[in-house]
Amino acid sequence: MQNNKLIVTRAPHFFGSLNTTTIMRDVLIALLPELIVSTVYLGRAALFRVLVCVLSCVGFEWAMRRILGRKQTVKDLSAAVTGVILAYLLPAKLPFYMCIMGCFIAIVIVKQLFGGLGQNFANPAATAWIALLLSFPDRMTVDDTPIELFTNAGALPSNLVAFVGPVEGYIGQISVLALLAGGIYLVARKIIEPTIPLCYIATVGVISLVMGLDPVFPICAGGVVFGAFYMATDPVTTPALFPGKIIFGIGCGAFTMIMRLLCTFPNSMPFAILLMNIFTPHIDRFMRYLHFRKEDRDEARLG
Repeated sequence: MQNNKLIVTRAPHFFGSLNTTTIMRDVLIALLPELIVSTVYLGRAALFRVLVCVLSCVGFEWAMRRILGRKQTVKDLSAAVTGVILAYLLPAKLPFYMCIMGCFIAIVIVKQLFGGLGQNFANPAATAWIALLLSFPDRMTVDDTPIELFTNAGALPSNLVAFVGPVEGYIGQISVLALLAGGIYLVARKIIEPTIPLCYIATVGVISLVMGLDPVFPICAGGVVFGAFYMATDPVTTPALFPGKIIFGIGCGAFTMIMRLLCTFPNSMPFAILLMNIFTPHIDRFMRYLHFRKEDRDEARLG
């Protein structure tokens, strides 16, 4: 008789062609069109800050993994992705030492001190951006960006210019079209699901209509498309179940518009995403509660 052994290992038990490295590589590819546009429009300053952020994030990750005696993870490209996303949130003329400080906060404090990739409770780039804004508000503010003009009732660029670009702003907000092209690439590659981006963008549009505003410009301004596709879809800090993703996306859009209308921050998108990151465990817990209640009701009917 053949002796078959059952070997039990830790989850996940399903293996496919995608892994962390290939996923992060595709994210970097998706972010490339915006890098090209921002470099052409803003010059070498934008490109240098992206390079500094990438190298700093990779360096901090390598150093922390070595100090903590953990397996090196720099080859999975997650630190590089964090560097690019953080750089896209920054002004093109931000001093290099501030860029490096932001990378330290994102990688060392938010990511590695909580255990590394998969253990961080919040989006590292969003948290680092908020820390830099609160520390250096003057340096982190770019004059005459579309969202500031919108908030202060200034002369706005046309919807076509706001969508195609280039517009004044942060490195990752020069062209919504370039960001959207990368986002569609990620959806087509099945790296992200469209649920959160669509709910986020739709909520911004609906609230704009309710407030009597043209919905196109609020969607194109202030990094909504960038946040929706590249930050709000982080699988570590967003709900796992489909209904939870809908709640998360709607919450991001609602907080973004509320803070735009009531606050004076130059960009409310990172704040909105960080707030919803904090709510994510509670959303997941609530979704599991509803799921088990449904199972109990189904068993009661069958029994």
